[in-house]
Amino acid sequence: MKRLIEKGLMFGNLIRVDSPAWVSLYNRALQKITGRQTALAEFHIDISGHSPEIGDEFGDMDYLAPEGGNRHFILLTTEQKSAPMLNADLSVLRDVLRGFITQNESQLFSLTARDAVLGEIDDRIWQLAEPADLPQIRRLSVTADTTGGHVAEADRLAAMIDRFRSRPDGWWDDVLIAQMIEQARKSGDVTRNPVRLAHTEFDVADFWAADFGGVYLIRSAREPAMIFADPARKAEVQGFLAMSVGDRHQIAAWLARNALAEPVISARGADAAPILRQKIDFILADAAVRLGLDTGDGGRAALRRAAARMGTDLPPEIRGLSALHRYAEQGGDWPVIDSADPAYFYAIRATPGPARDLVNRLLAELAPHDLRLLFMTHKPLFYRLYQTWPDAKRDYVAEMLAREYAIDKQGTREALFGPEPGMSDTDPAPRRQAAGPWGPARVSLSEAGLPRPAGPWGAAR
Repeated sequence: MKRLIEKGLMFGNLIRVDSPAWVSLYNRALQKITGRQTALAEFHIDISGHSPEIGDEFGDMDYLAPEGGNRHFILLTTEQKSAPMLNADLSVLRDVLRGFITQNESQLFSLTARDAVLGEIDDRIWQLAEPADLPQIRRLSVTADTTGGHVAEADRLAAMIDRFRSRPDGWWDDVLIAQMIEQARKSGDVTRNPVRLAHTEFDVADFWAADFGGVYLIRSAREPAMIFADPARKAEVQGFLAMSVGDRHQIAAWLARNALAEPVISARGADAAPILRQKIDFILADAAVRLGLDTGDGGRAALRRAAARMGTDLPPEIRGLSALHRYAEQGGDWPVIDSADPAYFYAIRATPGPARDLVNRLLAELAPHDLRLLFMTHKPLFYRLYQTWPDAKRDYVAEMLAREYAIDKQGTREALFGPEPGMSDTDPAPRRQAAGPWGPARVSLSEAGLPRPAGPWGAAR
């Protein structure tokens, strides 16, 4: 992992905690959550306040998420909103915490100026004993307060003020007035400087969960589905179409029926030829390292020379992607590629909509040799696979990601995935029969949304 850390591809954008005051505030919050404190004088934290250095010190990389409990967080500054989230076992946790900080920024800025803010993200599920429990996660609730209880103290004073104002004889209640004065010494003037955190409830429609070997739950589609990364953990859940990542034809048909994916070559605003060319490079580099072939500097010319020496070991995805690449650059006959072709899931991307990022994450698992997509959308899987690769492949991948992604992350995301999804979803495609008496139906790229190529009398209607 050292290569990734040095190039800013792992533990990048973390917040540095190196002042004695911040370390002291962090330890006060850590003591309340875990009953422990760190001896480190300097460390880094993510958006939730999790520190990889402290995790290594404690021998527990999930020290802010106790087993069977909710995810806790520690805020020292509102600048944590721009940091990544490490060890997230639910894909939406970072978005929820970022939304909480952004929508309560002025209040949190005031609170963190004098104390650390600690809290938890509650999924309102007591226990995830089986996959059927996952659909119960519909809303995440965020609760937070300072280590000194400033929010709770402010709430008490606000309640006293409401009672004072609502009672006709409030001015003659000396006891209540004395209590308000004493409480104001603890919480300050909440009428001029209110300390009340709003926007603490967040609806969750689609998410990936690390439980049960990894599960994609997509509820916003016309046909809700749960897709299991581990086929052995696949389970039927009422109201959801159950699939595993090995059910390629079934997944392809479901994506097409629900208009969740589109061919890269016909996607609006996508420069298809360079995208397909780079996917081919990634696959060739992976195969060359696996076969022990010299890739030189890892450039395109060196990869072509290595491909020429592969013979029958040439990856099966190359044929379909090369045909699409030629079509994108030169035109001609449209290559027929269906869901049985190894290149199929490399050649599509998610359509705009609420499930876009999650569908791209699923496609990365279905097309694992697209290393850039895997790194951008599914870091837990990328890091797990990275540890199993030989050094030559690690060098190539780290260099490639640093050169072609880290320099312009936002531009790369827009080039690959298109602009951020708007409020309106695309119209769903007409339903097709997903399976027949001989098994799941295959789906071609044209059925996934590509118009038929032009004939001698112009474009087909």
